[in-house]
Amino acid sequence: MSASTLAAPQAPAPLPWRTEARTIGLVGLAHGTSHFFHLLLPPLFPALIVEFGLSYSVLGLLVTVFFVVSGIGQAVSGFVVDRIGARPVLYAALGCFVVAALVAASAQGWATLMLAAALAGLGNSPFHPVDFTILNRRVSRPRLGHAFSVHGISGSLGWAAAPVVMIGLSALTGSWRWALVAAGGLALAVLLLLWWQRAALDDRAGHAAAAPAAPAAVAATAAGEHPLAFLRLATVWLCFAFFFWSTAALAAIQSFAAPALHKMYGLPIEATAFVVTGYMLFSAAGMALGGFLVARVARLDAVIAAALSLAALLMLLVASGALPGVVAALLAALAGLATGLAGPSRDMLIRQAAPPGATGRVYGTVYCGLDVGFALAAPVFGWLLDRGQAPGIFVGAALALALAVVSAGWVGLRLPRVPARAAA
Repeated sequence: MSASTLAAPQAPAPLPWRTEARTIGLVGLAHGTSHFFHLLLPPLFPALIVEFGLSYSVLGLLVTVFFVVSGIGQAVSGFVVDRIGARPVLYAALGCFVVAALVAASAQGWATLMLAAALAGLGNSPFHPVDFTILNRRVSRPRLGHAFSVHGISGSLGWAAAPVVMIGLSALTGSWRWALVAAGGLALAVLLLLWWQRAALDDRAGHAAAAPAAPAAVAATAAGEHPLAFLRLATVWLCFAFFFWSTAALAAIQSFAAPALHKMYGLPIEATAFVVTGYMLFSAAGMALGGFLVARVARLDAVIAAALSLAALLMLLVASGALPGVVAALLAALAGLATGLAGPSRDMLIRQAAPPGATGRVYGTVYCGLDVGFALAAPVFGWLLDRGQAPGIFVGAALALALAVVSAGWVGLRLPRVPARAAA
């Protein structure tokens, strides 16, 4: 059967906006919390260097441990979510964050920090399978693009808040340990709120968003095939590659843009630390705009390519070293607007590539690219910085974004064209 003969099922009538908005908001809060815990330790790297005498290369391994554990756990958690549901997995993940923060706060050396990073990675692992399973099953299709936008915005805001909160609390209390205790309290508060509002997160009893028309190779995986049959789809692995490269660029900015700008342009380290916050705030704004684009364009891969190409160009300008320091910092932050614009289109592209009934497994596998990208890129960029190659942080980020554009374009070529109005 050809892809053109597969008709999309009729979407059920949407639930009241307030009902769906509650689900979208709660999922967004959970996602923002997970992104906050991505940066539980990196903002404290300067303090940890003083406390334990560690190098940036060694501290980069903490990021690697976090994302190796998260990546392995994410692939497994997708199957768990499809089997037992998303909600109990979400509660367990937030509990891991609480424990991880308290373990980090009590650290007396490298080994304890590694344990804390592993626990935080374990907590982070289920979030994308959980979040997208809940959203796809409880949010009606006309609002799904905006749901993905809010999901992305919340993640960017979690990233933006982490440096400000962790550095600010460290300065306020005079101890990085108390900042970590406060982070554990934040995760506990979110867990209690989600438990209180648990009815809005029940993916077993919600409104299922209608799936888009699928290519024949995708639809075939839904007809009694092995649970791992989706791994044969080239689009799944191309989406994985896209996440790997785009996240490698993000790892460069999150963990090393601040010290790189300090070394290249002589900007105060206290000021450059907030470039990451600016990048994430601009990214959130870009995702808000991107949510409207999803329902209005047929070529999602073209939106992704244009946005990420612009971000890569800005990175190369920063790497040139020819700009005034303040302008370079501003351009590095503005690149977040372009990457954010691509976010909702990215998530919708993955949804189009997912076989019916395999949402958790596909998102779990694809988003492993995010974890692998962070895990491998962080020590590489830390190595460059330790050897005085600060411009390499931004050149490497630009190269990674270019490779992400290639991957997204390839995905777009392998999926059937859906008119923008029909997709909406």
